[in-house]
Amino acid sequence: MRQLALLAMLLATPVLSLAQTNQNSWDALNILRAGQKIEVFETNLKNHKGTFSTVTGEAIQLREGGSDVSIQKQNVLRVTLLDKSHRLRNALIFGAVGAGAGAGISAAATRCPPPTGFSLCGVGRGAIIGGSAVAGLLAGGGLGAAFPSHPTIYRAEHH
Repeated sequence: MRQLALLAMLLATPVLSLAQTNQNSWDALNILRAGQKIEVFETNLKNHKGTFSTVTGEAIQLREGGSDVSIQKQNVLRVTLLDKSHRLRNALIFGAVGAGAGAGISAAATRCPPPTGFSLCGVGRGAIIGGSAVAGLLAGGGLGAAFPSHPTIYRAEHH
């Protein structure tokens, strides 16, 4: 059981490292390169999809359609990078964690007592554990695929 907990923590590390990025810092936008696809949400909930051009301390500029759009920093609610999709990665991580959790829980729930007669030990217990692992894999994979697929680079602080 201890090994299962260690495995779950190791598999969750990439997700936790994403949560540690400082999305409230305007400087986080400096990782963007010209030509990357982005989506900018304004504080009035208007959104712009286009290719990133530049960012300054006061504004972000992107090419939307055939025109250049500049949005002042105070009007930017969120900037999302559209180039990368993490749905598959999320599905694999959550699926693996779900499979481990399903197998671990069913293994603990069907512990074998000392042999005294009929029990779920043996082939029946293995089938239950395997079935629980598959159910956990499917549930975790579905949950992981439902998580947002594009990384948020910047999110304005709430005042």
